[in-house]
Amino acid sequence: MTQAADILLNAALGVLALAGALLLIRIARGPSMLDRAVSIDVASALIVAGIGVQAAMTETRYYLSIMLVLAFLGFTSSVSIARFIARRDRPTAKERAS
Repeated sequence: MTQAADILLNAALGVLALAGALLLIRIARGPSMLDRAVSIDVASALIVAGIGVQAAMTETRYYLSIMLVLAFLGFTSSVSIARFIARRDRPTAKERAS
C-alpha cells in the first residue's frame, strides 16, 4: 500500500473515532427516545465504516460479508425501534375523544 493510502486510511480512522465520541455524547444527552434510536442507527453505520477501513488496511475481502450482515441488522433494528416508538406515541381512543 502506498504512503498516501496509509495517510488517508489513518485520517478516516480519526474521523470515525471523532464521530464515535460525538455519538456517545448524543446517546448520553439525548432528550428523547427517538434521539437515542437514531444514535444507535448511526453507531451501526460507524461500525460498518470502521470495518470497511480495516478491510482496506489489511487488503482482505473477508470483512465484506460481515459488513453486509451488520448493515442489514442495523437497518432492521432502526426500523423496528421506529415502529415501536410510533406505536407507543400513538394516541389512544380516550385521548382522541377529549
